[in-house]
Amino acid sequence: MPQHATSGLHRLTRTHKLSVAGVAAAGAAALVFTVVPGADADQGKSQATAVENVQPVAFSAVGTAAKAQQATIAKQADNSAAKGRAEVAAAKKAAAVKAEKARAAKAAANRSAVRTAIPAAAPKAAAAKPVAAKPVAAKPVAAAKPVAKTYPDNLDGWIRESLAIMAKKGIPGSYEGIHRNIIRESSGNPMAINNWDINAINGTPSKGLLQVIQPTFNTYHVEGTSWNLYDPVANITAACNYAADKYGSMDNVNSAY
Repeated sequence: MPQHATSGLHRLTRTHKLSVAGVAAAGAAALVFTVVPGADADQGKSQATAVENVQPVAFSAVGTAAKAQQATIAKQADNSAAKGRAEVAAAKKAAAVKAEKARAAKAAANRSAVRTAIPAAAPKAAAAKPVAAKPVAAKPVAAAKPVAKTYPDNLDGWIRESLAIMAKKGIPGSYEGIHRNIIRESSGNPMAINNWDINAINGTPSKGLLQVIQPTFNTYHVEGTSWNLYDPVANITAACNYAADKYGSMDNVNSAY
């Protein structure tokens, strides 16, 4: 190998070191053209050969710096993302804490309202308590009035109703004695009238079931019966009252009386 080539290589190597030191500021292209001005052809050739050998080192240095910068940027991005996630988690946690505090405050307010309402409601409840009603004395039930007995509107019913009245007034007589004299005097016709005997001649004819004249009926009329001489019950009762006075009882009458 020629000496000047070796010497040129030696110088190129020293220059190369200087170039590598300033590669970050000047760049790989400026390094090549700064090193070789004024050199001879062989030296330029040697330098070109040296440059060829230097390029990988220069680009390697640039690549390392870029990678370092990229790593730094990536790290910063990761840190920023982590910080963002932490801020979001913190915000969620703060919101949850705030919501829990609000819920607890509302629950406490409700409990306080209930405690306040209970004492206020107690007097009202006591006032609303129904007072036991005093027992009301039962009104005495009036004795039911006896239902008046009814009788059929025929000869049998008239005799039986007259006997009931006679029993109350103490007038004697029996069903058989009354019935027997009625059949003989009027044949059971309450409207019968005698217009031919002495009473009729005297102007007071005998009338009704037991043929009673008006003066006798008026004298022996029984209270509670009709004042109509033709009324069957009034006629029988008055006639029996007269017979009891004159003969002791209608049962003792067997002919005109």
